[in-house]
Amino acid sequence: MNPSPIGVFDSGLGGLSVLREIRALLPHESLLYLADSRYAPYGEKPERFVEARTLQVCEWLVAQGCKALVIACNTATMHAVQTLRETLPLPIIGVEPGLKPAAAASRSKVVGVLATANTLRSAKFNRLLTSLEGESRYLCAPGLDLVARIEQGDVSGPEVRARLDTLLTPMLDAGADTLVLGCTHYPFLSDTIRAMVGNRLSLVDTGSAIARQLARKLAEHDLAAEHDLAAAPDTVPQDRYASTRDAAHLRAMAATLLNVDTLAETVVIEPAPPL
Repeated sequence: MNPSPIGVFDSGLGGLSVLREIRALLPHESLLYLADSRYAPYGEKPERFVEARTLQVCEWLVAQGCKALVIACNTATMHAVQTLRETLPLPIIGVEPGLKPAAAASRSKVVGVLATANTLRSAKFNRLLTSLEGESRYLCAPGLDLVARIEQGDVSGPEVRARLDTLLTPMLDAGADTLVLGCTHYPFLSDTIRAMVGNRLSLVDTGSAIARQLARKLAEHDLAAEHDLAAAPDTVPQDRYASTRDAAHLRAMAATLLNVDTLAETVVIEPAPPL
């Protein structure tokens, strides 16, 4: 048994969608969620900044005693996961847009992809896209200000719906029947998207797959915590939430987005790399 926490990191609040899936699958594990909100969003930051800041933040999580890390940010994964795996001595699970499962699910073989501009520009994303050429036609669009809206707890307001209409209508007109939610913020828009388009688009969110991969890695490295909480009630996990900017906002958004009432703390991880 290893009761040490699992670090879950995002530039902001999008990783809460991944944390939700981890908590559902692994209720016996302790989680440490860190939002680097002082520098969010990463989606429009220079690649060199994202790589250096992600390493800096993950080194802080390791110093907190984390036994594994989940990089619950598509942009950070695209630009930094290789460096993290070469540098840090623990299991690291990244995220990436679910292009392959979307191709398998699509009947029309036209797939819409919503992601940040930085993810869409990244070499890793474009290598993945190239490797899947011929399986489907991918219509990629940057979500623009959607991340900022979600960071404020707005997942269904008129501005969000208007932006989604602008992004999704061309995809639907082109025959898309599947939509990849290529940023961990975007699963919080699922209900709004379904209300707008009905069953015209199937949504692909990789959060549950990330949780399953984490479970496999914990087992592989003999890092899992006690599974039988009834037999060991003293091991009920105590999650920790931290923000580099505003703990009160993180707590409020955890309540809004996850319906979780939790304490949160503000932490300092400095100095940040130059932009």
